[in-house]
Amino acid sequence: MLAKVHSCALVGLDGVLVDVEVDVAQGLPAYTVVGLPDAAVQEARERTRAAIRNSGAVFPNRRLTVNLAPADVRKVGPVHDLSIAAAILAATGQLGDITENRAVFLGELSLDGALRHTDGILPMVAEARGAGMERAFVPAMNGAEAAVVSGIEVLPVNSLQQLIAHFIGLIQIEPLPATQTTVDRSSYPVDLADVRGQAHVKRALEIAAAGAHNVLMIGPPGAGKTLLARCVPSILPPLELEEAIEVTKIYSVAGLIPQRTSLIAERPFRAPHHTVSHVGLVGGGVSPQPGEISLAHRGVLFLDEFPEFSRQSLEALRQPLEDGTVSVVRANYSVTLPARLMLVAAMNPSPGGYAEGGGDSTMADAARRYRRRISGPLLDRIDVYVEVPEIPYEDMAGGDRGEPSEAVRARVEACRDIQAKRLNPHDLRVNAEITARLVPELCLLDKRAESLLRDAHDRMGLSGRGHHRTLKLARTIADLDGAEEIGPAHVAEALQYRARLDDA
Repeated sequence: MLAKVHSCALVGLDGVLVDVEVDVAQGLPAYTVVGLPDAAVQEARERTRAAIRNSGAVFPNRRLTVNLAPADVRKVGPVHDLSIAAAILAATGQLGDITENRAVFLGELSLDGALRHTDGILPMVAEARGAGMERAFVPAMNGAEAAVVSGIEVLPVNSLQQLIAHFIGLIQIEPLPATQTTVDRSSYPVDLADVRGQAHVKRALEIAAAGAHNVLMIGPPGAGKTLLARCVPSILPPLELEEAIEVTKIYSVAGLIPQRTSLIAERPFRAPHHTVSHVGLVGGGVSPQPGEISLAHRGVLFLDEFPEFSRQSLEALRQPLEDGTVSVVRANYSVTLPARLMLVAAMNPSPGGYAEGGGDSTMADAARRYRRRISGPLLDRIDVYVEVPEIPYEDMAGGDRGEPSEAVRARVEACRDIQAKRLNPHDLRVNAEITARLVPELCLLDKRAESLLRDAHDRMGLSGRGHHRTLKLARTIADLDGAEEIGPAHVAEALQYRARLDDA
């Protein structure tokens, strides 16, 4: 007796439809799983055996062979439990004929037959829809997450016993309604009004947020760098629906979505410690998992104590900051993960934390060596370089709060609306994503601005990349001003945020 149902596997963040074939034959009792399964899939033999028995069904005392096709795709994790159990029951006539049912079965089984919350459901249901599946049976705890995908019926299953009752006609599992596809604004724990003084730094962060530009803040301890960085999400516009789905897929694969949650509504803010491993930052592992870089997709990656990160980790930032993706290549797989993020980094001016120099050449040399832990090519990818000085007493003691994040966010949103009209035909969202080929078309300078940039080019030693990034930053400043063309004031402000390589 042979039965076939469908499941899904994950390769990076992408789902791959899997055919689960079960053959029940005469012979000595045996239970074999083939098709490049990992240890968790091999252990499904014991989970499905116990779940079937404890759900009131009969486990066949025969020779069972389970094939997971395609055989060249590695099957990882317990997500295939439900499909294997359904195929066994179908092959033994306990579910009726479901082989022609265009449905996918996803979920991990407990020994008593209950379905557990399972990671990666959202991208797998999306793949099932793309492959022409009409229904998806998923754990009830993942129902809200799966219902985000339109065009496919999502049926929440609490247990294997309930699934059996559904197919033999005792009950009817009703499909979930489509998840409400609006992303609400969220409240933020910190606000720009909480930061005393530092008006020029707030201006720099506003510009960076408006165009999703990368920022490096340098200043002594206690100047407010960390607090300012944590305010950045509060001035970013809320996630659009498409962005929210992208982020939710990543968090689904990483197992970071709270149970019964549909969409990640807030822009990610990731702040790994400087001792984070290379794999933890970039991603990878035995099976490809997103790292902190990908978890910050469409949000903010905050790296405090920037020079303290390992050289390998810092240099790994170069590709995602340039291309918006990170490639993870290992012996048994190669995946490309999304990494369209805004980098906000902070550092002290020296190992001691304060600007050191004066007449002490040793201390000055130590400060220079400390800054040069950040390589020139990485620094060249940072658009906004801003000094954060110590806060004077007058600002700390003053009773007036600064401008709230809500007011700044309104200007950022208006600026992004301008960018959207210009960039949508090119399938881009923000000025930081403008490619080198599109810079001459989208970043037009008036004659005085062009003359100013020409004079500054040689004097500041701008590289080709630095030239383009200066233009994109000036474009954002002009958009904040509502200007059609980039003027000399916009170029001058963009140049003042440009770091010289000898500053590193």
